Amino acid sequence: MATRQSVDEHLQQCMQAYDYAEEQLKIASKQEHYNDQEYSDAQMQLEDAVNALNKLWLSSNDQQREQLYRMRLQLQSLQNNMILQHPLDV
Repeated sequence: MATRQSVDEHLQQCMQAYDYAEEQLKIASKQEHYNDQEYSDAQMQLEDAVNALNKLWLSSNDQQREQLYRMRLQLQSLQNNMILQHPLDV
């Protein structure tokens, strides 16, 4: 079973990735294509965070799964917004 500490640490890492990606999305909406590398990095961080949550979900209890599920929804929503607003040809 996942420990409370490991879940909290993963959720904190997810929030950091979310905040960074949200910042890059705001910058991209103002600057067009001047921050492509940072934008792409933010998308990768979001994807890594979602993958880490999925792995942790396998060893978590019901309450932890609910927390992880809600965070995953937030991350995936931001991922979708980033793709729709600023698709990159990578």
